[in-house]
Amino acid sequence: MATDRGRAVVVDVAGVCFENYGHTAEFGWAEIGNVHYTGQGTCLRVGVTHASGAFVECMVDAKRPERLQQWFAELAPVLGFYLNGRTGQPG
Repeated sequence: MATDRGRAVVVDVAGVCFENYGHTAEFGWAEIGNVHYTGQGTCLRVGVTHASGAFVECMVDAKRPERLQQWFAELAPVLGFYLNGRTGQPG
C-alpha cells in the first residue's frame, strides 16, 4: 500500500484499488490486462490497463526518495505474484 494525504494505491489478493480524494476505483485481477508503475520525482505512478483496453492511473507522493524506493521494492514481488499467477486460473 502506498498513501499520501488524499490518494492511495492498494494491491492485494482482490486486485488493485485506487483512492483519489474520496473517489475509489477498484479492479479485480480477472479484469486487469496489465499493471505498470514508475517514479516521477518523488511520486509513484501506478497504471492499470483494463481488459477492455481502458487505462486508469493514480499518482501518490512519497515525499522522500527512500520511501519511493521502498514502495518499488514492495510492489515488484506482489505484482509479479498476482500477474504471473493468473495463468490457467479461472476468471
